[in-house]
Amino acid sequence: MADNVHDGTPLTYVDTAWLHMEDPTNLMMVTGIFIFDRPLDFARVRDTLQGRMADRFPRLRHRVKQDGSSAHWVEDPTFAMDAHVHKMALPAPGDLGALRDVVSDLMSTPLDFSKPLWQCHYIEGLGSGSAILLRFHHCIGDGVALVHVILSLTDTAADAPWPKRTKLMAHEEHVGERIVSLIDGARSAVERTVGTTRQVTGALLQEGVEALLHPSHVLEMAQTTTEAAAILVKLLLKSADPATRFKGRLGVAKRAAWSRPIRVDEVKAVGKTVGGTVNDILLTAVTGALRRYLLEHGDRVDGVEINAMVPVNLRPLSEADQLGNRFGLIYLALPVGTDDHAERLRLVKARMDEIKSSPQPFVTFQILNALGLAPVEVAELAVNMFGTKSTAVMTNVIGPKQPIYFAGERIRTWLGWVPQSGRMGLGVSIFSYDGQVVVGVATDKGLVPDPESIATAFEEEFEALVEWAGRRVEAARPRATRRERPKTRACTLRKDT
Repeated sequence: MADNVHDGTPLTYVDTAWLHMEDPTNLMMVTGIFIFDRPLDFARVRDTLQGRMADRFPRLRHRVKQDGSSAHWVEDPTFAMDAHVHKMALPAPGDLGALRDVVSDLMSTPLDFSKPLWQCHYIEGLGSGSAILLRFHHCIGDGVALVHVILSLTDTAADAPWPKRTKLMAHEEHVGERIVSLIDGARSAVERTVGTTRQVTGALLQEGVEALLHPSHVLEMAQTTTEAAAILVKLLLKSADPATRFKGRLGVAKRAAWSRPIRVDEVKAVGKTVGGTVNDILLTAVTGALRRYLLEHGDRVDGVEINAMVPVNLRPLSEADQLGNRFGLIYLALPVGTDDHAERLRLVKARMDEIKSSPQPFVTFQILNALGLAPVEVAELAVNMFGTKSTAVMTNVIGPKQPIYFAGERIRTWLGWVPQSGRMGLGVSIFSYDGQVVVGVATDKGLVPDPESIATAFEEEFEALVEWAGRRVEAARPRATRRERPKTRACTLRKDT
């Protein structure tokens, strides 16, 4: 994996922008967790993290030194794994509720900026199992890059040898193959951008931040990139999101939760029946979950729409293995005020289809570049401005389709949480792994103290979509062959973690 950081290497402008977004009430950490059925050997955990991660990726041995609006990677001469890898026992009763509390506490705790910006906690006492919690600062890399880092820790078989401290492990080339497959879907979406859109995005990438730092240059570019200029103006003039309990003054304490796993083939079956991709179905279920939560707390939602900021990967395949941040953002309007499943799906699908052929992600990427160059105070104003235009951050990460192993044990559940940039108090992360999909929810405790209710609402919304799809199938049958629909679902959600 490409990581040529050395002592004195400056952070890229985009990485600097994510560094500047750090705030005590809104930590810029990407958090991920592995859950296992059995305990792990802590010595092997430590050696795996040392040999396959810290030794391989120099920026994980460098701290960040800020100097005004710029920042550099500085080698940590006292780097020690003991400062980054910790062992802890889950407090009683050692169940998923206790694990949620630990994850929430760590999600609320900032990383130590006097050291390289990552940490790992081995959590034992989860019933008969255990968990690994990893935290990385967003300036190290985005979701795609950090998934690659995490994949470097894993094996495709349980009997893999004990990791040793070498520069390159034999399984590294297979990791590269896996990360390429993970971003293939995102690449396909970008390749669907045709005609003038291709010309617009190409020009934007060549022009870099100059187009956004100098208004006169923007006007000059607008003669040939009219669509991009129009998108920039539209973003700047976009009205603020409506006031809901998801928006408000943030505090330090955060809460984390996650749904039960749902089989991906179940989601595909629903999509095939009602017309929609896996992503369309999941986003529709999430939208319905947010609607349910608002209604259950007495909020009026009729006609209300809230915007989610959705990251879009911009890495070409040739740079799939590079650390850092290479993504743009899109605004996706979620129709939480729509009570009909069919209409809600139609709106979500239509908006996603429109976004797929828009250069908006490239425009927002350049905005992030500009924020990385701006003084911290200016960047903060811009972040707050864009944050008012949306309510949540929402990601969808496709992990390995087959089971993988860490420190000799099979990973039963893998999920993560996205940081809420732009001073937002709600993050929703959709993560698929080994044929299952899990939704992680991160909230500001003062705004939403019970994110597990949103996770449960997601499960209920998906069940409702399954029942709706079943009615569609039944209605399409000839009357003579119809049968009484069973009272229970044809496919049952798994009850495991």
